[in-house]
Amino acid sequence: MSELLANDLITPDAGESPLLSLGNVSILKGAPLTRLSLRLREASVKDAGKAFGASLPVKALTCEVGDKRAALWMGPDEWTLLAPEDDLQSVFNSIETALKDQPHALVDISERSESIIVSGEKAAWLLNTGIFIDFSLEAFPVGMVTRTVFHKSPVMVWRTGPDTFVVEAWVSFMDYVAGLLVQAAQELQAA
Repeated sequence: MSELLANDLITPDAGESPLLSLGNVSILKGAPLTRLSLRLREASVKDAGKAFGASLPVKALTCEVGDKRAALWMGPDEWTLLAPEDDLQSVFNSIETALKDQPHALVDISERSESIIVSGEKAAWLLNTGIFIDFSLEAFPVGMVTRTVFHKSPVMVWRTGPDTFVVEAWVSFMDYVAGLLVQAAQELQAA
C-alpha cells in the first residue's frame, strides 16, 4: 500500500523547495490533490466506493486505496476522498450519478486543505513535538489515519510508510504547522 501511495498519488510538489531537508528527517509540500468530503449512510458505501474507484473503509482509522485514489475514514459516516487534481470533475460527477437517489453530501474541499510529507527515521519524533499519539509502527501502522491537533491546529495524520506521514491542515493553518515542525527539527539538529 505505501508504495502505491508514495508513487501514485501522494507526491511532493515539484514546484516547491523542501521545507526541511536533514539527514534523518525531511518535510516536503505535497502536490495539489482533489479532496472531497463525503457523508452518507451505510447502505450507500459500496455504490460510492465503486463510483470513486476505491472502496470506502468501514473500519475506524483506516484507508482504502485504488488506482490513483485513496479513501480515508474520518468518522462512522464520513470520508475524505483523494484523487489527482485534474480528476475533480470526473470523480465528483461519477459519485453524484451513482448516488443520485440516495441521501448524501459530497463537498469539494480541494482548496481548503493542503498537505506536507514528513519522512525519515525521526519523522515520528518530529510529529510528537506537537501531537501526543504513539506513532510506533505497532500502535500506528502503515495505512492508519486520524484527525488530531498539532499544538492548537486541527490536522489529519496518515501514515503512508514505515517512516513517512502525510499531514493535512487547512491552508490558513499550514504555515503555523510547518513552521513549528521546522523549528522543532532545528532543535533535533542541534542535539
